[in-house]
Amino acid sequence: MRKIVAGKLHGMHVTEANLDYHGSITLDPDHCEEAGMLPMEFVEIWNKNSGARISTYVILGERGSCCCILNGAAARTCQPGDQVIICNSVYVHESELTALKPRVLTFDKDNRIVDRLTYSVERDAGGSYSFSILNESNDVLRVPALVSRS
Repeated sequence: MRKIVAGKLHGMHVTEANLDYHGSITLDPDHCEEAGMLPMEFVEIWNKNSGARISTYVILGERGSCCCILNGAAARTCQPGDQVIICNSVYVHESELTALKPRVLTFDKDNRIVDRLTYSVERDAGGSYSFSILNESNDVLRVPALVSRS
């Protein structure tokens, strides 16, 4: 089994840092549902401003609030206005990799969704993988170089 990206909230802006809370990250349920993140699911958070990387769990905030609140110890790693990437993951067998289509949401400064993307991995008859990023219309936005399996 391999740990693979399952969904991502890319470029959200921290709206609050609440040190006096039990812990976790509070997110808008609308964003979580679209990216496939569940309440109490562990996520990794990468702060684009400071480079800090932490792991915590999701709690749901007010629907439609566009909130991104770091709570407890996590509040020490981010400041309001910092841009973060929030990623959940899933364990899959390598044979299931091409069936996985992670949802990636990108955001503006007010945490409104700008783009809805999908990551796609394909495998050719020779065993080489290809990776592409698709938009909502399934148009390929980016295709990095092929990775061969040795």
